[in-house]
Amino acid sequence: MPHNLIIQAPVDPAPHLDTLASLSGARDTSTVAPGLAYRLAGADPERHAAVDAFCDQHRIDFAFVPAGRRLADYGLLVSDMDSTLITIECIDEIADMFGVKPQVAAITARSMAGELDFAASLRERVALLEGLPVDALARVYDERLTLMPGARELLADCRASGIRTLLISGGFTYFTDRLKEELGLDYAIANQLEIIDGKLTGRMTGPLIDAQAKADWLVRLRGELGLEPEQVIAMGDGANDLKMIAAAGLGVGMHPKPVVRQHADVSLRFVGLDGLSRLFA
Repeated sequence: MPHNLIIQAPVDPAPHLDTLASLSGARDTSTVAPGLAYRLAGADPERHAAVDAFCDQHRIDFAFVPAGRRLADYGLLVSDMDSTLITIECIDEIADMFGVKPQVAAITARSMAGELDFAASLRERVALLEGLPVDALARVYDERLTLMPGARELLADCRASGIRTLLISGGFTYFTDRLKEELGLDYAIANQLEIIDGKLTGRMTGPLIDAQAKADWLVRLRGELGLEPEQVIAMGDGANDLKMIAAAGLGVGMHPKPVVRQHADVSLRFVGLDGLSRLFA
């Protein structure tokens, strides 16, 4: 099947197009977004390694996309929250309100890199928040939570293409529920913090949303919507996202940890979430 090589970067990658055409075997070049993204038609996916090495050196994002593939060919976008749809790790910022961010952030980093069991590490981090007033969650949402660049544009493109959206997180419902309402998402799933007398207890209630749960929800919702596996996009950044990425037709690493980059079909390391839409422009 003929493929296009989509090239994009924060700094205009146009000076590198001739080299990339040679490396990929592409025949024709056209502009997707002036100064930002380009399409190299007739590229050979078997030349992925050479293109990857060059793009890594020059901080360029790339993807081999089947010619004619449209965003509307997909029916479901499943997204992680922390460091994917938003720029922060919510639990680290909650911990900062309690003076324990260094301890929590260190565990978070190792967990997302795949060095720690996610469920155990999450319980350990939540336990450190015992006694924190619930008002701290509102402060994190209002003062520190920012969307990943391009998030609103990607979601608008998904709505225009008839794609349903699921936000699923190993984080907390306090944030996913608010993002669902603010952004008009179709579904939101996350962990529930236990709160008694206006304070966090250091525990969670209900089913744990871990890597397997993320994949299970993707498969469940895919079935409910009557979609084939190849009609699902899943995107995330950490080891906790690997199983849902594997269950999707298109797995996207968003500013991914190395373990995710190894397994994702596409990695957006330098551009924003709207870079996903540009793959199909």
